[in-house]
Amino acid sequence: MLAFPLLALLLGAASPAPARVHVVMTTELGELEVEVDAARAPATAANFLRYVREGRYDGGRFHRTVRADNQPGDAVKIDVVQAGVAPAHGEHDHAPIRLERTRDTGLRHVDGAIAMARAGPDTATSDFFVCVGPQPDLDFGGRRNPDGQGFAAFGRIVRGMDVVRRIHRAAVKGQALSPPIRILAARVVGRGASAPAQR
Repeated sequence: MLAFPLLALLLGAASPAPARVHVVMTTELGELEVEVDAARAPATAANFLRYVREGRYDGGRFHRTVRADNQPGDAVKIDVVQAGVAPAHGEHDHAPIRLERTRDTGLRHVDGAIAMARAGPDTATSDFFVCVGPQPDLDFGGRRNPDGQGFAAFGRIVRGMDVVRRIHRAAVKGQALSPPIRILAARVVGRGASAPAQR
């Protein structure tokens, strides 16, 4: 009779992939801890974590803040901060990923949600944004984009929303942070599956 570990190996059983992965991002204004939901948004999570593990956010920056006072031409207003890789890496982004719609993942653009920035569907690469307050118009069917497809949320900030709010209030020229807030480092720090799901 085969011992259980050997039987499991022969049957192709493997340890399940971690449902949630934690990333600590150190900025000029303090640390953010991101909980990445690899179970519900696997393609988007894998894309973000690839950039983290390759060190591409080191030297990156929060470069945009969108708030009530700087989007006068938008009928549907949002509150987010946007960041990306170091400018020197921007020309070497990986191929765009498919859009994982909130309709399919169940992840919503709640306060502290992190999502990939995009132009059209299936165009997201390395830029991401964090919601400041709930932003339902960024979900599938939302009114912010004419295509109605929304953005791909893939996790949330579990520590450091005070830092996000400081970035959101920082000095701007239009929507461009002036100066940008530098990202000093981003590292995978741990994994877990016990945090409560987003509603």
